Amino acid sequence: MADELDRLLDEVERRLCHRHGGGEEEPAAAKEGRSAKPLMSAGSSEEDLDDIIDEICNDSSFTKTAPKLKSNSASLTPERNQVLLQAHGKRCCPVYLGGSLSPPGIGTNISKRTCDQLRCTACDFRVSFFNDYVWDQSCDYLFFRNNMPEFSKLRAKMIKKKGARAYACQCSWRSIHELTELQTEQQLRWVCGKHRE
Repeated sequence: MADELDRLLDEVERRLCHRHGGGEEEPAAAKEGRSAKPLMSAGSSEEDLDDIIDEICNDSSFTKTAPKLKSNSASLTPERNQVLLQAHGKRCCPVYLGGSLSPPGIGTNISKRTCDQLRCTACDFRVSFFNDYVWDQSCDYLFFRNNMPEFSKLRAKMIKKKGARAYACQCSWRSIHELTELQTEQQLRWVCGKHRE
């Protein structure tokens, strides 16, 4: 196939030289001792072209290296569909925050669970949560920026409170007691970061 490709390239080069008035140059294939047999003569028909294309497509080296195309059709097997769903993950809709008595998981209108995969779009940091704690009033931005996510350092400004949950990223923090929709907390730029269920 490499020889055929070289011959085709030589033929193109020869024709281009004639078109641009580049004089009668000896084809490069002849210089290297290869045969400069043209693939198509001036009187060749479309059938000859089809034969050449079929020959290239039926070449065993071409079929070995041909890329497999992905199909987005509904003809995917059920196993493949399940793998795709798992790869993409699921998101909470709506996203809930809640105290330690609220179960974590994928939140929906029917199953009101607190999201345990929160991510902040402002600082691009995973939101950590701590059951049965609330944040002290003296907490500030620099405290979280310097100490997240190390519990041993954060504990200095945490107060134990049964049933509460303390949430924080590097730029925002909240203490939550009851199940709350994230949408009601307008200042927080937290989103569900996809669950792997």
